[in-house]
Amino acid sequence: MKTTSASALKSLIPWISSGILLLLVLVACSSSDNNPVNNGPTPNPYLSSSLYAITHFDSSQSDSTPYGPPSGVFTIDAATRPICYGGPVNIITLASTDPNYMWQVGTDRVSYVRKGSGQWTRVAKYEALADATGNALPAIPDDNFRAFGESTAVGMNTASMDTYLKRLFGANYDKRFGSGSYVLVDKDNVLYTNYGDTLYGFALSDPDNPSAGITARYKMENMVATIQGADPAPPPGTRLFGLSMTYDGHLIVTFSNGVAVIDRDLNVASKSFYRFANTEYVSNSIAVDEKNGIYVASGGSSIASVGVMRKLVWTGTALSDSEVDGAWSSPYDSSEAELPPIIKFGNGTGATPTLMGFGNDADKLVVITDGAKQMKLVAFWRDKIPEGFIQKPGTASRRIAGQIQVTCGFATLPEWIQSEQSVVVSGYGAFVVNNIPQTVDTAIRSANRILAVSLMGPAYPTSYGAERFQWDSSTHEWVSAWARSDVSSTSMIPVHSRSGNLAVINGYRPSYGWEVLGLDWSTGNTVHQTIFGNKNSGNGAYAILQYLDNNDLLFNSFAGPIRIHHGN
Repeated sequence: MKTTSASALKSLIPWISSGILLLLVLVACSSSDNNPVNNGPTPNPYLSSSLYAITHFDSSQSDSTPYGPPSGVFTIDAATRPICYGGPVNIITLASTDPNYMWQVGTDRVSYVRKGSGQWTRVAKYEALADATGNALPAIPDDNFRAFGESTAVGMNTASMDTYLKRLFGANYDKRFGSGSYVLVDKDNVLYTNYGDTLYGFALSDPDNPSAGITARYKMENMVATIQGADPAPPPGTRLFGLSMTYDGHLIVTFSNGVAVIDRDLNVASKSFYRFANTEYVSNSIAVDEKNGIYVASGGSSIASVGVMRKLVWTGTALSDSEVDGAWSSPYDSSEAELPPIIKFGNGTGATPTLMGFGNDADKLVVITDGAKQMKLVAFWRDKIPEGFIQKPGTASRRIAGQIQVTCGFATLPEWIQSEQSVVVSGYGAFVVNNIPQTVDTAIRSANRILAVSLMGPAYPTSYGAERFQWDSSTHEWVSAWARSDVSSTSMIPVHSRSGNLAVINGYRPSYGWEVLGLDWSTGNTVHQTIFGNKNSGNGAYAILQYLDNNDLLFNSFAGPIRIHHGN
């Protein structure tokens, strides 16, 4: 499918009435076989909100929001829009219990931001990374983030960009990656995340006066050793990779080698820890259902090991892997001895598991993309495997309800089709992107994550490819709804917009520079385009796209979250 040009799209949009758009949405919704669109995950009463209280939006990790962009083409100068600096990676801005505010979390700091009445103003911040490292990774001035956002990577290479990043963010800027990536806010407006090996629970110093500052209400240093102990000692390099909440109000802490449940006051005496085999490595977060099923996928920690998808169950007192409690595990395909050349971590899935099917929906599933070099979309039975279900050919176990090859519409499949992003889910629809360019220069292969993600697109070849699938609950099969081999999603987590019936992505294409595209969920046609151009502020490095309740884009850029209103 060819991309509609910006000029052509502009000329078409005035002819599309709002009534026709509404009709298209209704038709799309009614064609989702037997999957009612109002079915969704049960809100967790211990989170600050049913939306945006956790990194992937909700406990099911759907990446689906009720808000979204208008139709049309918009060219944006990000320098003219309000921004709250931070980073260099800004994963998400999270819901406060006060609807006039949001929590901003980056790899360096935590901020509290006023968003009411169209504002976007930081009222308090906590330099968390500097605190966690004893100032070994000191606070970065806002002007340095502004300078990076206003500059461009066009014409640069790994050597020149490395020098530039060191000047702005310090000689060891690569150590800034990985903190503040998985976050949640609880019903008491306490924000939990990690910086280095310290687990924090941040709160307002004075809830009635947010500008009074942010305090670390709870703090657990040396969290790996504190939670896991030394008998046996955790493998070298063990780190936190995910946070979530049980439906009875306990914090779930996911490490690269296991899962722990602990009270929200971080009382170590309350911990329950489930350790994985040393051949496994988790590099994503988890999904949680309303019965406290915890869905976690590990890849291999060595080239010989395979991926494992499992469901653990929190019983209220302990983590269980017993079938009696509803737990299970299943292997899935990995890239084994070959590691992806860029963006993606490890040989297993790059996806946080996502739940699919709720309420009276016929099939209850959990979905990931697997780790195969040319990845597949894989659905696992979430609960009991249906009686009489026969294992499908080519699948790693009977637990797998179905899987399908991802092609992204390429006539000839490239060596790698792989994603570091979770599967976007709405109803029985699923959307995935490819993050691996067809050619990867040797220099960028060996670059650290921050360096690589700052260059891929404007300085080195970009990645192309996206595909939307539909699960058929009558045949228990995936069907490809549409594919695009001409759109780019470099490293930002895509989302689903329910208001616009869109899949929304951020990427780089030479004709436009950095952009946000809205692709019709039913047809794949380009309906929305926000063009940032070549400035680094259009790079949503490893972050997630987000929209506010007035449909403003909250663009979690490399330099900090930017609030963008598409109207006058």
